[in-house]
Amino acid sequence: MATPKVDLDAARRGVVGQLRIVDDRLATIDPADLARGTRLGEWRVAELAAHIGLSNLPRYLSDDPAPRATTDVADWAANTAGRAADIDERARSMTEETRPAELRSLLHETRLETEHVLAQVDPSFVVPARFGAIHLGDYLASRCVELTVHTLDLADALGEAPELDKDATVVAVRSLTGLLATVAPGRSVEVRVPPYAAVQCVDGPRHTRGTPPNVVEMDALSWLEVATGRVTFAAAVRAGRAHASGERADLSALLPLMS
Repeated sequence: MATPKVDLDAARRGVVGQLRIVDDRLATIDPADLARGTRLGEWRVAELAAHIGLSNLPRYLSDDPAPRATTDVADWAANTAGRAADIDERARSMTEETRPAELRSLLHETRLETEHVLAQVDPSFVVPARFGAIHLGDYLASRCVELTVHTLDLADALGEAPELDKDATVVAVRSLTGLLATVAPGRSVEVRVPPYAAVQCVDGPRHTRGTPPNVVEMDALSWLEVATGRVTFAAAVRAGRAHASGERADLSALLPLMS
């Protein structure tokens, strides 16, 4: 089963919109808040800001396209853990001797460059990404996932309510529900993230009509955090953030999909 087709226009808008939200927030951050810890291991807000600002997107989309795609969103998600050490090293090296104003400038320049390249890139462009050549839509979907989740990380560190771009949220939620249906194909459980997505997954008795016997439902923010390992499925259920009914509705063995 393939991951669902990405709405390219929505993905473009989502990347630009979510990056703008992060840029605007960090433009006014108290420099002392850059030293706050995050839920991302030893990363502070400074490392998180550097990671977002060090995006390869402008460079990738300014290079020549790859001849053909060799990977997709599912491959990207499966391989994120293997790239964690390299990502950590880049973020740490950027923040060791960087002043707060320089971190903010880095992110702002990344935002402007991203808006510029996305305004003119060919829709058929195959991105020569380091993790594998990937169609533009799939690549931008992966950026929507990363940007929305890191916005949640930033809000958590600062003790604030998160602000998510609607297009970025739609693309990220649908990408991750589609990924779940890919890694656990079947029709015995229906996973709902209203109003953005609903998929059937998990091998077992097929549901054809009426109310499915096994249903999992949660809001978009909760789904993004559970699917990416910020909150466990069991903890989300205990807290009332996720509702699971039916003997096959425990998705603990399948989640998170990435971290």
